[in-house]
This record gives sequence, C-alpha cells and structure tokens, in this order.
Amino acid sequence: MNEIRGAFDAPGRRFAVVASSFNEIVVGKLVEGALACFRAHGISEDDLMVAWVPGAFELPHAARKVAQSELYDAVVCLGAVIRGETAHFDLVAGQAAWGIQQVALETGVTVAFGVLTTDSLEQALDRAGGKHGNKGWDAAMAAMEMASVLDQIETHPLARDASRWNRDASEVKGSRADQAAAVPLAEAARRRRGASGRNKKE
Repeated sequence: MNEIRGAFDAPGRRFAVVASSFNEIVVGKLVEGALACFRAHGISEDDLMVAWVPGAFELPHAARKVAQSELYDAVVCLGAVIRGETAHFDLVAGQAAWGIQQVALETGVTVAFGVLTTDSLEQALDRAGGKHGNKGWDAAMAAMEMASVLDQIETHPLARDASRWNRDASEVKGSRADQAAAVPLAEAARRRRGASGRNKKE
C-alpha cells in the first residue's frame, strides 16, 4: 500500500498570507500566529508575504492573484466575520468560504482557510491567541502540510507513470488524427492527377 502524509519541514518554501483588515483587532492576532508558525518551522522572512484586503469578501480575489503568480507554495486566508443583527454575516461568511475553496480547486495551489465565523467578539478573540488557541497558527500548519502532500502526490512514481502514459496516449491520438487527415488529402491529390490527365488528352 502506498501512503502519503504531509510533513512540516518547510525551509525553502514560500508562503503568502492574505488577511482581512476588517475586525483587525482579531485578524491582526491571527496574522501574528500564522507568521510565528512559519518562522518556527524555518521559513525565512524573505519567503513570507502578507497582503491586506478590506474584508473577508475580498479574500478570494486577492488569494487567486497570489496563487496565479506561481511565486508561493501556499496561501493562507485569514479573517474574522462576527454575527450581527442582519443577514450580512451569512452572506459574507458563506461566499468567503466558497470563494477560497474555488481558488484552491482552480489553481491547484494550496489555500488554507483561517476565517473565523463567530457569534461574538469574545469568541473570536478566544480563537485568536486566547483560550482556544490561535487559528492563524493552525491555518499555517495546514498550509505547510497540504503543500507537502501535493508535492508528494505530484512526484510519486505512480504519478510519473500516469503522466508518461497520458503523454504516450496523446501522441498516439495525434498520430491517428494525422493519418485520418491524410486520407482526404491523398484522395484530393488523386483526383487532381486524374483531372490533369484528362485535360492533356483533350
């Protein structure tokens, strides 16, 4: 049986943090936790980047830009959406989560979800370095682990064999297509030669 597990030996990797400046009293602590985690695992300052956006709704847009740059091994999205008296909470929280997931699926780059969705500011602070730990640190751990897992999947011998098989199959398909295209061309050439012969006799 083949088994792949993520590792946290991340020196040499590059990570980006995209953070919401809304509720910065909470998000600032999440960013501190994420950066502390990366540093504790040997990531240098030159290999870290933090981009601030207005709110959680804007996280997916910025995360996609960062992922598409192909400069970073993973992106960590951090924010805090705290329930209020209107439906705004449900709309923003849901769209932020969906958008962040789409970035990962569309680009193939790891995008870790570190957006708090709480009923109160107290609950958010408890999860931003309080009694429930720091979810920014947890998101950074998830980013390193997933980056490692995806690398191992891509470099696994079975993956290389599959890639080679797909390439060979593509070449065979292309060869057959060329052969199929050659049939009408050959027929057209034969007809031109026949027409030319008749014209000479006339």
